[in-house]
Amino acid sequence: MNKKKLFNDPIYGFITFSDDILYDIIDHPNFQRLRRISQLGLTNYVYPGATHTRFHHSLGACHLMHKALNTLLYKGVSITKEEILGAKLAILLHDIGHGPFSHVLENTLVKTSHEEISLAIMQKLNKQFSGQLDVCISIFKKEYPKTFLSQLVSGELDVDRLDYLTRDSFYTGVAEGIIGYDRILQMINVHEGKLVVEEKGKYSIEKFLLARKIMFGQVYLHKTVIAADQMLISFLERYKELYNIGKIKENNTFTSLFDLYVNNLQSLDTFVLIDDVDILYLIKRCAKHSDDEILKFLSKGLLNRHLFKIKISDTPFDSDFVKQVRQKVSEKLNLPNDNTVDFLVRTGIETSNTNKSKDEICILDKTKSVKPVSEYLLNLSMGANINKYYLSYPRIFQ
Repeated sequence: MNKKKLFNDPIYGFITFSDDILYDIIDHPNFQRLRRISQLGLTNYVYPGATHTRFHHSLGACHLMHKALNTLLYKGVSITKEEILGAKLAILLHDIGHGPFSHVLENTLVKTSHEEISLAIMQKLNKQFSGQLDVCISIFKKEYPKTFLSQLVSGELDVDRLDYLTRDSFYTGVAEGIIGYDRILQMINVHEGKLVVEEKGKYSIEKFLLARKIMFGQVYLHKTVIAADQMLISFLERYKELYNIGKIKENNTFTSLFDLYVNNLQSLDTFVLIDDVDILYLIKRCAKHSDDEILKFLSKGLLNRHLFKIKISDTPFDSDFVKQVRQKVSEKLNLPNDNTVDFLVRTGIETSNTNKSKDEICILDKTKSVKPVSEYLLNLSMGANINKYYLSYPRIFQ
């Protein structure tokens, strides 16, 4: 039996849990790996304090789940001990499938979402823990009859968002992202099986939606963060290409992913060995030892923060302009007449993806009538996704 541990969180103070299995899961190597997965990828290139991890976030989200469930129990909502534990396990494990640098490499290393990998890891852990994660998995898959439990894990107003907005604003120092998570958790309730917010909490919800919009605009989709992310993606894509054509012959945990994964997850055992440390090790090695000029250029840029120049637009960039940029980069760096320029000139779109579902946050008024929050906040345009088209390229010409 595990001894109860106190986690001293810089935001919530001391955190503790009541169930031994939560500590068993936290002590498991697959969960400890989250200490080596950065929460915000390369955002620390812009906000130096943003070095917190998925481990921090998962513990914090589980703490907020505890507070949310206590609020609902106090208000007379029927929740069994098994459901309480299941919901806590679901939120504790919701990010366990993240790869190195979190969202940055989600579609680069493997073509499988972190949610799918999280589910696969949960199912594997469930076998190790003799079925104790059955309810957790059902809640995570949104198959459990009590819908509000799944909404607390992943919905328009879930404890995942409440923690990451609070935590990310704290570590980046962006005060505009601060939300009243305690007030919001005191205002939640359940109506006809679904999560709602009592009417007196509507302005806290307005602040929550505004803070989320600001954090996407100012932090998550900051143009310099996008530039750094694209360099990291280019680095790994170039490394993978060289490995596949035999120009990189070393075998390590990272390169074994290229053999094991094609378009879907085939082996969890390899995936859970990969973290930020492996990627950083590769970058350092390539900066010093690589014979490939593209790989060396990218790795040195990442190590020394010599980042791509980036242009941002609300609309796609003109194809002729992109072609001119590609040609200038090729000429300046004497690139061969092949696809190598693709690793240095990158275009695409980044979106906030703030809406996890088509359902809005719902407000419960004093007459027990439920309305979407947009009917209370008529000028609300905060739920719409932010789209940023980008063009990034080396700073070799103006």
